[in-house]
Amino acid sequence: MKVAVVGATGLVGTKMLQVLAERNFPVTELIPVASEKSIGKEITFKGKQYKVVSVEDAIKQKPDLALFSAGGSTSLIQAPLFAAAGITVVDNSSAWRMDPTKKLVVPEVNADVLTADDKIIANPNCSTIQMVVALKPLHDKYKIKRVVVSTYQSVTGTGVKAVDQLFNERNGIDGPKAYPYTIDLNVIPQIDVFTENGYTKEEMKMILETKKIMGDDSIRVTATTVRIPVMGGHSESVNVEFENDFDLAEVRELLSNAPGIIVTDDTANLKYPMPLDAHDKDEVFVGRIRRDETQDNTLNCWIVSDNLRKGAATNAVQIAEYLAAKNLIGQAVEA
Repeated sequence: MKVAVVGATGLVGTKMLQVLAERNFPVTELIPVASEKSIGKEITFKGKQYKVVSVEDAIKQKPDLALFSAGGSTSLIQAPLFAAAGITVVDNSSAWRMDPTKKLVVPEVNADVLTADDKIIANPNCSTIQMVVALKPLHDKYKIKRVVVSTYQSVTGTGVKAVDQLFNERNGIDGPKAYPYTIDLNVIPQIDVFTENGYTKEEMKMILETKKIMGDDSIRVTATTVRIPVMGGHSESVNVEFENDFDLAEVRELLSNAPGIIVTDDTANLKYPMPLDAHDKDEVFVGRIRRDETQDNTLNCWIVSDNLRKGAATNAVQIAEYLAAKNLIGQAVEA
């Protein structure tokens, strides 16, 4: 399968290339695409060198699939150009997520909504992805009424500039800043810009995307998203109220048997998920599973995942794997 990666030189684009290689996605020809300043640069994929090309050149080469991680404004302009040429786009930006004509997909939750007619498919927000992977088996069994989530998000979610800011501050170097405040030895209770209702765009993404992915507008979600000085993954404290009561042993069993989840919940031995453990892994880790003793039918849990992998690159590649396995793009591959 001929695959274009748009934004191939960025943090998520680089991770997409790594995930494509690790998961042995059937790439017969790779077409790396990036901004004008990167055209002509070489990147390595599976031991071969590939030159970065322009969007126009990539479309002329007629790839079967284009994985986009080039930012929302770029995706709004360029994704339709690929789609018009019959190329299936999986877009990692926020550009298409809430477009009612586009599918918003986490494969473990709602891959079955995809068809061959879907030429632009939206990859959800990183913090939403890991939460809905854990919520889906519980929603199917107990029906979720309300979710209260607070996030503890890695600087890698902002990009290379934010990673540099953290390490520059740690090393006493004055450099460019991705955040308006110091991030080292600090937490910043703002991710993205504030909206009129006092929530940030990141918080509203979690609220709106959860309903769309789960296919249930009755689920009420409220979120507080926070940036913390860590690498490796995002963490979330999640409080879930169900319509029906649950048994904790059954909750652990449902989560343990669900695709893409690893339960790490052994408090007697101080075992619980942490970003260090999730780093460079594709799974969603769930622990600290316990009843909320202040309210009926309510559960507390802690969810951790690598935001560059499952929260971005891996989820996009898994969408492509599903499309390929169902013969919805390119050649057929084994499921």
